Amino acid sequence: MSKHVLSVLVENKFGVLARISSLIAGRGFNIDSLAVGETEDPTASRMTIVFDGDEKTIEQVKKQLNRLIDIISIQDLTKEEHLESELILCKVSVTPKTQPELVEIAETLKGEVADVGTKTLTILLVGDQAKVKTLLELVKPYGIKEIVRTGRIALTRDNGGK
Repeated sequence: MSKHVLSVLVENKFGVLARISSLIAGRGFNIDSLAVGETEDPTASRMTIVFDGDEKTIEQVKKQLNRLIDIISIQDLTKEEHLESELILCKVSVTPKTQPELVEIAETLKGEVADVGTKTLTILLVGDQAKVKTLLELVKPYGIKEIVRTGRIALTRDNGGK
């Protein structure tokens, strides 16, 4: 099984998110990431769903999603060139001695220090999965206190008018 990334354009109506996530979970899939937000058209929202499955099962899920009345379009980004990103806030233990090191880690990864307390420092980072993973690996030795992540969002890349 491999990770699949679906971009689903839906009508911006009550209950659509619940119906879609129930349909996927009802097929025995664990959703790794689910992000949803209004698009440039306030009557539509885009959902980015990341989950495991084989090709046959993914096709089955797409067919069942297409049957839902609130679905405008479904795009499987898994094999297409696309951009992915997520936002993470990571609260890490800090001392006066480790603070400069943590600030340097944030800056090196093009993140920012979102908050500094007496015992913790919170880093805000936007990036792809590899960048987020790198941040977590680098700050783990300092003691991660809390993490919150948005989930992945994705759009196809501009293919030069093709």
